[in-house]
Amino acid sequence: MTSTLSPAILSRVEEFIAAKGLRHTRQREVIIEAAFNTTDHFTAEELWERARKIDPTASRATLYRTLGLLVESGLLKEIDLGRDQTYYDPNFVDHPHHNHLICLDCQKVVEFEDAHMSLLEDCITRRLGFRPETSSVRIEASCDELRLNGICERRRA
Repeated sequence: MTSTLSPAILSRVEEFIAAKGLRHTRQREVIIEAAFNTTDHFTAEELWERARKIDPTASRATLYRTLGLLVESGLLKEIDLGRDQTYYDPNFVDHPHHNHLICLDCQKVVEFEDAHMSLLEDCITRRLGFRPETSSVRIEASCDELRLNGICERRRA
């Protein structure tokens, strides 16, 4: 694969695909490039649009199969942003313990990491007799921009 993707991600993808006994294809390469050349969260439809800008022959079937492979490999994470559809987050490779703060007014999504969150999650799970393996925190709130300025540039009418 030749692209601007990080060598670490490329290596992990190639190893995973080879271990599954799958072929290297141009369409799969395009979808992977479109998925990891952004830090934004995206839906399958948004990824398909990005992939088709790189190669108009990219198919939906290959897109969904590749998304499944990327999630299974741990390189991409499915997340729930409370918008009645699945979003994919390419940022867990570099930041595996981040969480999401979502504005209820303008839908802005802010990723954050905080050592206190990890400590709190650990304390809660141990107290209740669990061993944490993964976690996902989604906080829904209203950002200050609308409250302070009376208008928010990102707010959908």
